Amino acid sequence: MNRGLLRILVGAAAATLTVAAFANSDVAKLTGDPNNWAMQAGDFYNQRHSKLAQINKDNVGKLQVAWTFSTGVLRGHEGGPLVIGDTLYVHSAFPNKVFAIDLETQQIKWKYEPKQDPTVIPVMCCDTVNRGVAYAEGKIFLQQADTTLVALDANTGKVVWSIKNGDPKTGATNTNAPHIFKDKVVTGISGGEFGVRGYIAAYNIADGKLAWKGYSMGPDSDMLIDPASTMTYADGKMVPVGADSSTKTWQGDQWKIGGGTTWGWYSYDPALNLMYYGSGNPSTWNPSQRPGDNKWSMSIWARDVDTGKVKWVYQMTPHDEWDYDGINEMILADIPVHGQPTKALVHFDRNGFGYTLDRVSGKLLVAEKYDPATNWSDGVDMKTGRPHVLDKYSTQHNGPDVNSKGICPAALGSKDQQPASFDPQTGLFYIPTNHVCMDYEPFKVEYTAGQPYVGATLSMFPAPTTATNSMQGSMGSLTAWDAGTGKIVKSNAERFSVWSGVLTTDGGISCYGTLEGYLKCVDAKDVTKVLYKFKTPSGIIGNVNTWTYKGKQYIGVLSGIGGWAGIGMAAGLEKDTDGLGAVGGYRDLQKFTELGGQLTVFTLAQ
Repeated sequence: MNRGLLRILVGAAAATLTVAAFANSDVAKLTGDPNNWAMQAGDFYNQRHSKLAQINKDNVGKLQVAWTFSTGVLRGHEGGPLVIGDTLYVHSAFPNKVFAIDLETQQIKWKYEPKQDPTVIPVMCCDTVNRGVAYAEGKIFLQQADTTLVALDANTGKVVWSIKNGDPKTGATNTNAPHIFKDKVVTGISGGEFGVRGYIAAYNIADGKLAWKGYSMGPDSDMLIDPASTMTYADGKMVPVGADSSTKTWQGDQWKIGGGTTWGWYSYDPALNLMYYGSGNPSTWNPSQRPGDNKWSMSIWARDVDTGKVKWVYQMTPHDEWDYDGINEMILADIPVHGQPTKALVHFDRNGFGYTLDRVSGKLLVAEKYDPATNWSDGVDMKTGRPHVLDKYSTQHNGPDVNSKGICPAALGSKDQQPASFDPQTGLFYIPTNHVCMDYEPFKVEYTAGQPYVGATLSMFPAPTTATNSMQGSMGSLTAWDAGTGKIVKSNAERFSVWSGVLTTDGGISCYGTLEGYLKCVDAKDVTKVLYKFKTPSGIIGNVNTWTYKGKQYIGVLSGIGGWAGIGMAAGLEKDTDGLGAVGGYRDLQKFTELGGQLTVFTLAQ
């Protein structure tokens, strides 16, 4: 056996033991059993891979619908169900219902429907989505749109405790799923388009008391950054960030309304006791109004789960000019990188680059385009870690009230929050992508608390055809990626963006949903080989999950068109530039699907 591979396998075995020792023991035990789907990503590492293989590439074509469940809500449904033993827990878009369903009878054990002020809806940027619940120690955790974080008794649905995580009157809302790391439930905040200053907050599982909060920008103490020990990548190596690393990159007090919100997916390495996540765009979208690098928006963060202190931080898109939020998931995997065994962090950013970092140190190892249509930059300088921006596509260079045309990707990125998957069997990452470009015209905007603070008009349209997106007019694909080298292995083009979270399994399949509403499963070794597809009642922006019950494997996915790509249909918008440009770009969706809100569960035919 290759010595490097042996080190990786030994390390993986040790990591399994470490999970049980240092993570939340209840969640670690549940996620260690592939018969459950006990976290939104399936595990602490955000790998979205299952060891189940009853459904495999040889028989997946025999899938059939086992049962369905309507949430009663006709808006975008992101995230997916959790399965713990004989109970499935599923959520809805606003008003954020939660259902506990008996897997034997499909009867509703209990339903929780919070009473939220409907005035929170207009403050939500890009549809009234919610990305799911979390489970730990007999409790279900829900992060409501109105920023209320609630713990429910998993057996009865009764409220155990609830706290307020933000203030919708300032534009703060929540769409993210909470995450359980050790004895804490960790959550973020949305509202970058309203000038909300982003943060990550950790609350005690037992009583909801705030344990720590770390901001994305501002004074070192607010961010929980130590100028001498918090590291960043510069000049080809890791160096201390130094004093006032954020405030000195903003003009005056702009950092107080600086954005950098945290509404994506978080991962956790129990051996290092570090959680990883990304911060979003700086406010406003008009870059001329906020000179400087605007740190630490658009960054990858590694924080100590016990204290919140930042071990390292890396900014991907300094002085963002395109709304390339950095919130997409961080996938943790032990893989060879340039031939060397590496404890890696892999991130597919909205800016079109796939990043591989050493998750222990934060060192940048790979930064390559995972959609060749990406044109705003011709590459990342591997010594400085900074992208080289082309003037033609720079909204800063071209200035306010100038329409910069043909920028790729569009603001919704080469991938948005829809999470990718890592398959340990193939060693590849499976990316649900957007293949979309835009015209972008920034303009001056004034800040008023609780009012939109955008300052740009956008139009979106399909990107040009490329070797990996050869279908004329294609707006997305499922792409297999080698994160050790930064190379595309293969890509399966789709008519619209793939806005669904991907699932891979030991059965050799990779499954995802399409905006038209198809569940598709392809061969993990050749993603162009479609082995199964079925059209659900509405477009799919949910994530594909799998579990077993009484020895039988099931695959489930939420359908319900919406999210940023489907905001035109979900909210009844008409102008091409509405929905921050998405309405025009995805206008043809209405020819293929309608509104919905349904969980569809599949299994093999008898």
